[in-house]
Amino acid sequence: MATKADEASVTELLLQALETERGGIQVYTAALRATGNEDLRKEWQGYLDETRTHEEILTRVFGQIGLDTETASPGREVVAHLGASLVAAIEMALANARPAEAELVAAECVVLAETKDHLNWELIGKVAGRRGPHAKVLMQAYEAVEKQEDHHLYHTKGWARELWIQQLGMPAVLPPPEERKDVQTAIGAARAENARKDYL
Repeated sequence: MATKADEASVTELLLQALETERGGIQVYTAALRATGNEDLRKEWQGYLDETRTHEEILTRVFGQIGLDTETASPGREVVAHLGASLVAAIEMALANARPAEAELVAAECVVLAETKDHLNWELIGKVAGRRGPHAKVLMQAYEAVEKQEDHHLYHTKGWARELWIQQLGMPAVLPPPEERKDVQTAIGAARAENARKDYL
């Protein structure tokens, strides 16, 4: 049986998740300005479109369970600050770094944003799985989004790694193995990274 504290924590999670999606839209918009790699640009444009859809899905969830999308909370404020900081970091790189370095900064910022985003959705899935209030609504949202979140995180981590390897003057696999193997899980991402030598 859910307590008021449990319900407050679920509300906080949803507020942070919505703010993360909104910040993610801004991060991808900035990151797209920083990339010169056409494969990566195409990838991120798709992720931006999906992130907009995730924000819409969460907005519908809020309506279905009677939450105000504009409710403030200390945690949500922190998430908004982090998102704005990632955008500022990309803007700083665009203004001061060489194009390849700015692209690398953008990739790292996307990984940071997607790490929080991925965690949010993992937790939403756990909340939905315990069959508490609004479990059906939350599970529908989770099932619509979760695979895309895996893709965003694991593929962008691969891009960031390979862009760094390239920056360090070593042979890089671009697009990364995570793309070529269409990785969808942490295990798949680890296997793809271990197999990168096969693509060199």
